[in-house]
Amino acid sequence: MNGRSVTLEPLDIGRHADNLFAAVSGHDDLWTWLAGTPAASALEMFERLKGWEQAEHALLFAIVPVDSGKAAGWASYMRIKAAQGVIEVGNVMFSPALQQTRAATEAMYLMARHVFEDLGYRRYEWKCNALNEPSRRAALRLGFTYEGIFRQHMVVKGRSRDTAWFAMLDEEWPECKRAFEMWLAPENFDQAGRQRRTLAACRS
Repeated sequence: MNGRSVTLEPLDIGRHADNLFAAVSGHDDLWTWLAGTPAASALEMFERLKGWEQAEHALLFAIVPVDSGKAAGWASYMRIKAAQGVIEVGNVMFSPALQQTRAATEAMYLMARHVFEDLGYRRYEWKCNALNEPSRRAALRLGFTYEGIFRQHMVVKGRSRDTAWFAMLDEEWPECKRAFEMWLAPENFDQAGRQRRTLAACRS
C-alpha cells in the first residue's frame, strides 16, 4: 500500500528486522500496552512478531516512511472474519521516528481504505486496554466510534484487562475518507510541516 509519505509492506526479516529493531530499541515504554516485551536482538524481536502473527492468524505490515526508506513501525490486520465482513487493526507500534507524523496517519488511512474499498468489509475495529488513553484518543481522532468497555476481557502480562472497543462502518467510510484526504493534502501543511487544520476539524 503506497501513499505520498509512507509505504506499507508485508513484514519481511531481510528488509525490515534491523531497521525496526533500531527504531524501537531503547524505548521500552513503547511495549507498555502491547502483549509483547522488548527483545535483545532484531532476530528475537522478529521471531516473536512472526510467532504472534501465526498464532493470531494476523497480517503484519512494516510502516516505511518515504523520506527515510527505513521501516519505523508496524501494524496488523487481525481477528479477520471474512464471512462477516469484520476485521480489526491491532498490534500497532509507532516508534518515536513515526509518532505524530503524516506518515503515521497516512498508514492508518491506507489500511482503512484497503479494508473498505478493496476488501469490501463492513466493519473495521480498533480495540485497546481501557487504561490506554493515548490509544483511545488515537481511535477517536482517526474517526472510529467508541462502543463501550468489555470488562475483564482478557489477561495480558498477568493482569486482568478491560478492553475499550471502537469501530468504523462502511457507511461511515466516505466521510472519514474525505477528512483523511483533506488532512493529508500538501496544502494542509505549512513550510515547516505544521498542520493548518486538525483531522477532527477536517471531519467536522
